[in-house]
Amino acid sequence: LSIRRQRQMCIRDRFLSADYARDGGRRGEMALDTLTRMRAFIAVVENGGFSAAARKTGRSKALLSKYVRELEDELGVLLINRTTRQVALTAAGEVYLARASGLLADLDSLNEEARAATGEARGTLRISAARTFGDAEFGLSLIEFAKAHPEIRLDVHLDDNFINLVEEGFDVAIRMTRLDDSSLIARRLTSLDFVICATPELVRRHGLPAHPQDLADWPVVIDSNARTLYNWTFRDPDSGAAIPVNISGQFTANSPVTVRAAVLAGLGAALEPEFIVREDIAAGRLVRLLDAYMPSEAGIYAVFPHRRHLPARTRLFVDFLATWFRQNCAEKLGAAA
Repeated sequence: LSIRRQRQMCIRDRFLSADYARDGGRRGEMALDTLTRMRAFIAVVENGGFSAAARKTGRSKALLSKYVRELEDELGVLLINRTTRQVALTAAGEVYLARASGLLADLDSLNEEARAATGEARGTLRISAARTFGDAEFGLSLIEFAKAHPEIRLDVHLDDNFINLVEEGFDVAIRMTRLDDSSLIARRLTSLDFVICATPELVRRHGLPAHPQDLADWPVVIDSNARTLYNWTFRDPDSGAAIPVNISGQFTANSPVTVRAAVLAGLGAALEPEFIVREDIAAGRLVRLLDAYMPSEAGIYAVFPHRRHLPARTRLFVDFLATWFRQNCAEKLGAAA
């Protein structure tokens, strides 16, 4: 090729490279803009309006409105019906919200995994646990995790009622129960003993029960957190068959600590976690009943939603709990971990 021709080709390649860089930059900016708009849209929906989303995200109401409008323009569909007091999703908005939330959750989790590879798990971890768990000695596991991982912020909610993890936006729930089939992922942290207990005076009045069906005639204190409520299930020690017993009582509470106080006051027998009443049993204030018929499926579980990419902070927390329980809590819970 002539020198002139080589120069022409060189100049052409420079222009093509510049055009490609500009186009690539625009495409990158467009992708980043779309992600920003998606996050704004989700924030508005999750917080129930632009004003609440602005307070939560620290961005102005006008900017969030601009992002959502640009997203709708980009898609060519209306995602939100706006009124003076609230926002409501359109049919297209409902579809887009479900897919966009999943995509962004996967992206965030993927970023977490990448950071975890270099030991940089961070962010906020929303945890739900029974108040009994937080108040008991082994609730220290949460504090020790926070001390070991200062880069992860813990938002702990203690409530003795069952909550819906997905609907209420929790990353992990710690549950003390016999875990039924669930769409959630559960990791068993340790076994957990439950006992039927009553005061010696109540036993003297009603006689020592020889079979679970004898409790049908007893007054019972009921923990409303138990899914069975007025139907307790025992196990035949020989066949393993379930023995359902209908029970009733004057006093119901959603706290095993309050149930314990009612049992000590003589209001009835109760089904309690063993560690709640262990000192009372050792001191003779309460007696154990029907041990041979008690099922052994109960445990303490870390429960979390299905995700394609589990956030590194969630995995780190669950692994920490499993180790902590194995090292600290087998004796406290009255069972082998």
